[in-house]
Amino acid sequence: MLRVGLLVVLGVLCISAPTFAAGDAYLQELMAQAHAAGLAADPEWLALVHYRANLILPGVTGQADDPDFYLASDGKTDPGAELDATLRAFFAPAVVETDTVQHPQCRFIARYEWLKRSLHFDPQRLPPQSCRRFRKWRAALNASALTLVFPSAYINNPSSMFGHTLLRVDAPNQDERTRLLAYAVNYAVGSTTDNGMMFTLKSLVGAYPGLFSISPYYVKVKEYSDMENRDIWEYRLNFTQEEIDRLLQHAWELGPTRFDYYFFDENCAYYLLSLFDVARPSLELTDGFRGWVIPVDTVRRVVEQSGMLAGVVYRPANNTRLRDRLARMSGAERQSVMRLAEGEPQGAVLHDLPAAQQAASLEVAYSLVRYQDSAGLREHSEAARLSRDLLLARSRLPAGSNVIEPAVPAVRPDQGHKTRRLALGLGRRDGRNFQSLAIRPAYNDLLDPSGGYTDGAQINFMDFDLRHYQGSGGVELEKLSLVDIYSLSPRDEFFKPVSWKINTGIARTRLRDGEHVAVYHTNGGAGLALGSWRSAVAYAFVEGTLDIGGRLQSKFSLGAGPSVGLFMQPYPSWKLNLFGRLQNFAMGDKHSASEVSLAQSISFGRQRALRLTLSDKRERGAEWHAVALGWHWYF
Repeated sequence: MLRVGLLVVLGVLCISAPTFAAGDAYLQELMAQAHAAGLAADPEWLALVHYRANLILPGVTGQADDPDFYLASDGKTDPGAELDATLRAFFAPAVVETDTVQHPQCRFIARYEWLKRSLHFDPQRLPPQSCRRFRKWRAALNASALTLVFPSAYINNPSSMFGHTLLRVDAPNQDERTRLLAYAVNYAVGSTTDNGMMFTLKSLVGAYPGLFSISPYYVKVKEYSDMENRDIWEYRLNFTQEEIDRLLQHAWELGPTRFDYYFFDENCAYYLLSLFDVARPSLELTDGFRGWVIPVDTVRRVVEQSGMLAGVVYRPANNTRLRDRLARMSGAERQSVMRLAEGEPQGAVLHDLPAAQQAASLEVAYSLVRYQDSAGLREHSEAARLSRDLLLARSRLPAGSNVIEPAVPAVRPDQGHKTRRLALGLGRRDGRNFQSLAIRPAYNDLLDPSGGYTDGAQINFMDFDLRHYQGSGGVELEKLSLVDIYSLSPRDEFFKPVSWKINTGIARTRLRDGEHVAVYHTNGGAGLALGSWRSAVAYAFVEGTLDIGGRLQSKFSLGAGPSVGLFMQPYPSWKLNLFGRLQNFAMGDKHSASEVSLAQSISFGRQRALRLTLSDKRERGAEWHAVALGWHWYF
């Protein structure tokens, strides 16, 4: 028996030896052709293997952090070695495909198809594999168009505070309703139990693995629109069928690949652009994004490409629809909605209303209960019971209530001001004139030009201000805000959000001898806001402040106190914010501090603004006034 087995093995080796030799000869021939054509430096190859030029040293580095993505031992930094190793892998013997096993031609099908086109593979000398799993997956997608999807910013979730982007794969003959059944390509961190602060800190250093995934689009709509109440913008793109096929081939080979997720640059928005660069290498969309990649900036970059945009669809969140319907109701109608949502007997609430108003009240009450359930504002079983009762009552009435969809915002996210800001200014503080230069890499504050951003959401990162004071010999750092977040959410009888704020970074405080010194400053608090962004919003907070510095008594100062403010927008281009604060520092360097300021901004278009700030401050027994005038460019 052993002798028979040995003869079989020897026979197979004898038969296969010429094949291996022929394959090796063809491999060397293909490598020579690739080298002669300079394919390792071709932009499409660099995009396929996710190489990026090094920031300082010459050469490139691959951004994938999964060792299985690179077939050469030095493939992460040597595109030529990776190309040779890829060609060599394509000559591997055929395998039986399973959920975990693929032939290299199938595992790296985008690389295979590109090299096949570039080198004109001879199918007799390099037999193509069937790639059954990929063909089945591609047929199920039935892709004929691509749509870039932008769920708006969600300030209460650190991973989405700048917004998010994903890609919808549209099948033929779908309309705006049936497109919910399409599939979405998404890049994100997998599920984690870390809280918001821990997520932000760990994602700054790439501690989370980011993965591509494909899921039904309606699942993402439910997550963003229904659960997080985020409006969704859909940008339908003009890609050819050939480009769509290339993108999906690359999405397939990226499926199991890990990329370390970085909050500011290698995030969802950046890697989605990398898919477009593979589909159409001439776009070079990822070029120019260094250090900061804000999702809305990537949407703007795509839209600005000539001929890329085929159309835009606005999909308002359930909360947006609910607020819009409530705004159209009379006071009596709103009161009936509230009573129904509180579970009062329907007959007592609706008995004297016309059928149309009964239907509208029941529909809006149902939406309100569903909102309260998704927001965790009422017990789920109670919400489910009441929702069922409201739906049953509505079903007994005639169909056809006149539901008006919310108006499409006049300014899309991609049309708002750009997220970087440069400000040149001059002013006077404590009797001394100064000139200032301020730069903010990201993203938006309350006084920036209107449109395209969430009302009441301020997110500034790495905002620094340099000043030169009259009579001084140099330039000094006035402030460096590492993070400055404001969430102002007006309350009413239906919605009762808590407003909050947090900022931390370098700031200046006045000592008892009159010198302004730099300290590490952290301030935060929570409060309430009332009013409407269409008229005025008044707000009040309870705040705490911690200053740390070597010039302070006890090296620190800890205090707390109230603040109040009034935000107004008399005209679309004119915003003003009147603000007052009192802090009593009872620990460390004990003192009291107060501040009153009026900041006004007049916009000239969406990328220019003039800002004037007047302030009066008292600190450690001294009082001083300041005025600052600045011209802002958004880029």
